Amino acid sequence: MYILEKSKLRDFLAEDIGTGDLSTDLIFESMTQSSGEFLAKEDGIIAGLAIPNLVYELLGNDAHFKSNYQDGDVVKKSEIIGYSTGNIRTLLTGERVILNLMQRMSGIATQTKSVINSLNDPHIRICDTRKTMPGLRIFDKQAVKIGGGFNHRMGLYDGVMLKDNHIAFWGSITSAVKQIRENLGQMVKIEVEVETSAQVEEAVASGVDIIMFDNRTPKEVKEWLKLVPESIITELSGGITLDNISAYRGTGVNYISLGSLTHSVKALDISFNSSKGMKTEN
Repeated sequence: MYILEKSKLRDFLAEDIGTGDLSTDLIFESMTQSSGEFLAKEDGIIAGLAIPNLVYELLGNDAHFKSNYQDGDVVKKSEIIGYSTGNIRTLLTGERVILNLMQRMSGIATQTKSVINSLNDPHIRICDTRKTMPGLRIFDKQAVKIGGGFNHRMGLYDGVMLKDNHIAFWGSITSAVKQIRENLGQMVKIEVEVETSAQVEEAVASGVDIIMFDNRTPKEVKEWLKLVPESIITELSGGITLDNISAYRGTGVNYISLGSLTHSVKALDISFNSSKGMKTEN
């Protein structure tokens, strides 16, 4: 895990705990030891298995999680994902933050894998977008990778992407790219979103690195690709879902990006059960 991820976890715990865990601290002695298990309540791809031990470390490093799986593995309903042992206060206080993140990350990884399987085209890479939950982007994007996908830019700072509004406000693709080239270092790529074949030709003439076809049919994608040299990466986005992505199999585009991998994903159902059989889910 990166420093940023650990910093985020510290913030999440502070938000949840505040001045103290009243429910736990007022019942259990500070050194009471116990154990529990994380249980899959539905089939999916597990992700976020580093989260429990990072949370335990931030809470005092007096509990430990041992997983039966690795990130990216398939888990089946009723299978035990792993076991936690240690200070019962730590186990209970950290439980909700751990579950929230593991459930969301596993849901994203599961959705990503489903999209890849439905597309069934090894020549096209599935990638995410910036349509992530604020504060969770680093976890959301990591989950996409665990599910077999690829990451688009992390934020506004690590890649240039000229969308329709940039072009409309500035005036043209040609002049916008020229302006950026005069001020941009050689390590950063420029991507342009296009909505017409004329814009494709203009983007090619401007020497951009990546061209995104926005809301295009499979037939249009194939036609527009004829206008793009192999030296330019192509991406498709907009209006693509798990239900229709198979129609884009064999189109020849390099990447398909989907906001649905992260913006409206269903969390994978996971619970934490104490060693005495008490289920804690609230």
